[in-house]
Amino acid sequence: MELVEEYVARAAEIIGERTPGEEKFDREVLRWLEKGKHIRKAIAKANDKYPREALKIDDASLPDVQSHYEYLLEHERIVRRLKP
Repeated sequence: MELVEEYVARAAEIIGERTPGEEKFDREVLRWLEKGKHIRKAIAKANDKYPREALKIDDASLPDVQSHYEYLLEHERIVRRLKP
């Protein structure tokens, strides 16, 4: 179980602290990514649903934003598999 605890602690460091609104926004982006939508479309959908948390991305920031959400998506999948 120690490995799982280490993973969770490291993931928390990478993801950082988020407000409840940011968590909802992120879940909305992930929902659209899981449906196969492109990151720009997923963010646009989340921006429509949660305008207070809206992200503005440009071509320069897109790779970093995409990497962030790819990490979150994989993290969510791992967490789901770890649950009994």
